[in-house]
Amino acid sequence: MRPTRAALALVATALTPALLLATPAFAAAPATTVATSPTTTGVDDMSDDDVRVAIMRIIADPNTGKAVYAAAQAAMDGTIEDQRYFLETGRWTAQAEDDRVAIARILASADPKTDRGVIREANEALDANTPQALRAFLKTGYRLAVAEDDRVRVARILADPTISDALRAAAEDVIDGTPEELRHFIEVGQYEVDG
Repeated sequence: MRPTRAALALVATALTPALLLATPAFAAAPATTVATSPTTTGVDDMSDDDVRVAIMRIIADPNTGKAVYAAAQAAMDGTIEDQRYFLETGRWTAQAEDDRVAIARILASADPKTDRGVIREANEALDANTPQALRAFLKTGYRLAVAEDDRVRVARILADPTISDALRAAAEDVIDGTPEELRHFIEVGQYEVDG
């Protein structure tokens, strides 16, 4: 593990209790806010009240990450120019920070023996260090990397000559399946097979 990754893992581990209260669990799909990309369309055309309402919606959203939440609160304490700046730019800077923390949490919980795809893709997103790369990993890259690792797990099951015919058939059926089918098989399906 590179020194910067070790530092990130240490920070993520230390911040995990606080982050658990500020961000959703990663059970289904990791996300810290519903917004996905910066846009200034319409912010200049919004009334002052509309700007404040938009920021309050971000604050009230349970999926808002800790950095976005703090930046939104700071904007609400500032001038209308601060609030417009937040909607146009500050929000996306804070979102990138939340995304980095989310990826560091994923890396901290990854098993180096079985989660190689996840570790590789997470490190690539952190190395790219662009808001777009970070968000892309959390929106789709993480799910696909988990599927890659799950496919390897299914292949290892198939490589075992001592498994039952029923388990072999179930594993062969799922190995080319969707990420969700692979995950279900690894977590549940393999244990439900008779024989």
